[in-house]
Amino acid sequence: MTLYSYRHLFIIDVLAAVMAVLMTSCFGDEPDYCEADIETATLHVARPDQFFFQATDSMQVVFSTDSVITFTVRGDADVTALSPVFTLSPGASISPQSGSTHDFSQGPVTYTVTSQDGKWQRRYKLSVVPTHIMVADTLFYNFEHYELEPTYKRFYMWHNTLPDGTLGNDWATANDGFRISMGTAQPMDYPTTPLADGYDGAAVCLTTRDTGPFGRMANKRLAAGNMFLGTFDIQIAMSDHLHATRFGLPFTSKPDRFTGYYTFEPGPTVQDFYGNPIVGRVDSADVYAVFYRNHDASGKEVVLYGDNVLSSDLIVAVAEMDYVAPTSQWTPWDIKFEYRKEVDEQLLANRGYSLAIVFSSSSAGGSFIGAIGSRLCVDKVRLICSREE
Repeated sequence: MTLYSYRHLFIIDVLAAVMAVLMTSCFGDEPDYCEADIETATLHVARPDQFFFQATDSMQVVFSTDSVITFTVRGDADVTALSPVFTLSPGASISPQSGSTHDFSQGPVTYTVTSQDGKWQRRYKLSVVPTHIMVADTLFYNFEHYELEPTYKRFYMWHNTLPDGTLGNDWATANDGFRISMGTAQPMDYPTTPLADGYDGAAVCLTTRDTGPFGRMANKRLAAGNMFLGTFDIQIAMSDHLHATRFGLPFTSKPDRFTGYYTFEPGPTVQDFYGNPIVGRVDSADVYAVFYRNHDASGKEVVLYGDNVLSSDLIVAVAEMDYVAPTSQWTPWDIKFEYRKEVDEQLLANRGYSLAIVFSSSSAGGSFIGAIGSRLCVDKVRLICSREE
């Protein structure tokens, strides 16, 4: 091995150690909310096959940034006397008690988790929402409901409207990962931010950002603005960023077309993984939707990640804008889903498929390649589906 190789390995080891210290410091500066967390929530019922769409729907992993927990159950399920069971962070307590019985037909129940030392508390709202097979032709995503994330209040998060009129957390971003590298950034300096004056009402803007000295040390020099249907797992974001983005949520209708409005302005200079300019290359954005089977052949629950969201053999249909043309004016798109496989109607009715909608300001941002300043804004997204009676 050459002297250069030894030196290169030494530098990588040093960077790994520095990153570990910095991550500890970053998290240590915050209130230790991880001592007052719900980690999993489970509903035990007598006939789960008649209550849930899938057996795996009975248990949910609750991420550290979640404050809303929603169980989606069959439309005729009796939700008047249910007893959720929770696993908590070590030593924590919960009120009302884990296993206590409540009537969820009256709306969500609020649970308060208290850390072992009694210093910290977190509140969660748990809903159980009976859902019939979707018969609406069109789903509307308007990005009107957003707020500062309640734990750190440093970045924005978005809500969708659930069938019972409450707000859910179907939309996710990687803003929480940016917080680690740029802890002093203001909310509007994050990669994903609201735009009050969009095409019609509020819109969402995705901007490729410089990750600062910490990002340069880790060779993660930029963070593309992104937004997607799914969840973001901050616990593994630094060690396995492609698996931190969990794309897709269960979907009970067959999508036909994917429409909306966008603006896109690429940043001035595309840079590679090492921060070197790529001469002659213009940054590109991502706008696409993926419909896929959410259990494998053995019945194991599946989500798609950053490394297989467009390549998994479980994908059934894709609607992708091949070229996001730069434009400063609100411009419509209308993309038809291209089906690769037949849809099993019974599996569809039982929530055996998931839908992912993905937006990114730099299409190669997952490999930390892109142009600082690239800006994609989207508004009035529509998913037009086949009517299922």
